[in-house]
Amino acid sequence: MLTDKEISNLKPREKAYRVADGGGLFVEVRPDGKKYWRQAYRFAGKQKMLAHGVYPTVSAKAARAKRDDAKALLDQGIDPGQQRKVEKLTKELASALTFEAVAREWHSSRSAKLSDKTNHKTIVALEQHVFPHLGVLPIADIEAAHIAVVVKKLDTAGKGETARRVRSWIDAVFRYAILHGKARANPAAAIRCRDLGLGDANEKHFASLAIADLPAFLRAVDDPAKPVDYRTRLALQLLLLTFVRPGELAWAKWNEFNVDAREWRIPPERVEGKGRGMKMREEHVVPLSDQALAALEQLRPLTGRGEFLFPCIGDPTRGMSDNTLRQAVQRGLGFPVTAHGMRATATSALLELGWPAHIIDKQLAHRERRGATFGAYSHQAEYLPERRQMMEAWGRHLQALKTGAKITPIRSKAA
Repeated sequence: MLTDKEISNLKPREKAYRVADGGGLFVEVRPDGKKYWRQAYRFAGKQKMLAHGVYPTVSAKAARAKRDDAKALLDQGIDPGQQRKVEKLTKELASALTFEAVAREWHSSRSAKLSDKTNHKTIVALEQHVFPHLGVLPIADIEAAHIAVVVKKLDTAGKGETARRVRSWIDAVFRYAILHGKARANPAAAIRCRDLGLGDANEKHFASLAIADLPAFLRAVDDPAKPVDYRTRLALQLLLLTFVRPGELAWAKWNEFNVDAREWRIPPERVEGKGRGMKMREEHVVPLSDQALAALEQLRPLTGRGEFLFPCIGDPTRGMSDNTLRQAVQRGLGFPVTAHGMRATATSALLELGWPAHIIDKQLAHRERRGATFGAYSHQAEYLPERRQMMEAWGRHLQALKTGAKITPIRSKAA
């Protein structure tokens, strides 16, 4: 056997040469001076070679241990070179089947069916809350207890809704993995939110403004003493006058508005940035009242030369943040409600004033009515004449509330 001193003293030559160590193991000295451990062996009548690393990174003791392991496999009738290839492929396959790898594949497979906003929120939540804990684990090795820790941690941090969604997404990843032969069982299926003390996943409702508070709210929007930017005030006016979703208004573009036709056509999707279009990717028509058109004309000198009605401050290539409207309502105007809740306020007020539910439904971009909650989404231009009439009446109604005029129920003839 070679000593470390003997190996260290081996000098490079013009051509590579070998120095035996024993038992088929030898040192191969290259012209560049590097020294490689190699082992010669025969299997099935064929001469073969096995690499054991580079000296001194791999010491003589470690190289001999590898030689002995290879001989033990040969004694069992196993080709050590082939065994090494199998082990390498197994490791590569295990790496490709980590939870994160499969989860990203699942996310990509569903991205075409969902909005950019939904896709973005899903992958960000997984990256923040799941991958740091489960990402590097082979998906086949994950147990229910692993998932429970992730979900419970979110709930303890006061993120109950996120915890429920994360559990649901993990469950979906495992179902995808089983379908594509990447896992045999779904440990997430054994976990129920109530078992973890999360309670039932109730439907999410947005805090809405009471009908009785509408006059005060409208006057607050016009109150110069309130710390709200002028453009944001106009955004809040348009939000009430059109009762679209805040994200749809925040990313509204000037080319979507036709003043002559008195309408705003929200496209099914806005590709640039992460602009929000309609949830079901169908165009939605919003009739514009005199009051809405007046708000647009006030806004046009401020942002009319750009792309967006309400560009993000500091980045005119993007629409304003949804959070801007929420902060304006809650901190600026002092009302403990959400911008999204304005849709519920308009709905309640219009129903109280006598407008039929199916007309309101269509203007809200809803498809059907389920009990007391408006259901799935649709954006077709059904009942458009009646909706134009309703939106005109709604604009006049809000104007009257702001000035303190006596209100008479609308009692639409379109019922």
